[in-house]
Amino acid sequence: MLDAVQEKLCDENKTDFSDINALLLNCTLKPSPGGSHTDKLLGIVETIMVRNQVQVERVRPVDFTIAPGVYPDMTQHGADRDDWPEIWEKVEAADILILGSPIWLGEKSSVCQRVIERLYAHSGKTNDRGQYAFYGKVGGCMVTGNEDGIKHVAMGVLYSLQHVGYTIPPQADAGWIGEAGPGPSYGDQLDDGSYAGFDNDFTRRNTTFATWNMMHLARMLKDAGGIPAHGNSTDLWKEGRRFDAPNPDYR
Repeated sequence: MLDAVQEKLCDENKTDFSDINALLLNCTLKPSPGGSHTDKLLGIVETIMVRNQVQVERVRPVDFTIAPGVYPDMTQHGADRDDWPEIWEKVEAADILILGSPIWLGEKSSVCQRVIERLYAHSGKTNDRGQYAFYGKVGGCMVTGNEDGIKHVAMGVLYSLQHVGYTIPPQADAGWIGEAGPGPSYGDQLDDGSYAGFDNDFTRRNTTFATWNMMHLARMLKDAGGIPAHGNSTDLWKEGRRFDAPNPDYR
């Protein structure tokens, strides 16, 4: 699955990532075990991470019953069933969260949007330093399709992740759309026996850069003990600390 350059990068790596956990949420609309083009692109990410001892789990949220809403457990707010708490346990334990999404009508999938809404349900949760729960975690995204929208989808996903507290590394997104309009999707076998997108240097390079940047930033944050709490602790703010910020002078 990796080319010679990617293999060499893995072989030459000297950084220990063995205590890093990554969760890859494939927000395809296709339940398992149906084929997923997004899954194939996430496979590149997973292969690089596993080669470097990152603990990786890949999940399709569409396989679960995720109730709509912005509360941690929607069964407490009228839903008959809500499997989100099971996924949340995996999200909470992960140092890196990657959302993979296909493009539909220029937008991320409805499954991806629902996942983001449910992540937002935990945006008020804090860690032991009074910071929001996603502080110190790394976010990124992968996008596939055969219509315009990679940057648009990435813009919305990455904004949402950083808004709830994830740290976004440089170039934390990658994708493949091929030619605009109907045509082969990522990983489709072509008439010559090759697979669409696999040999696309732009996609392979960006996917590689994004994966390594997420691993490096996760390593840096873990080694630093997360984000310093000065200036961003809700607990200290409630206690009256204003972190040296005076009230504005309106004279």
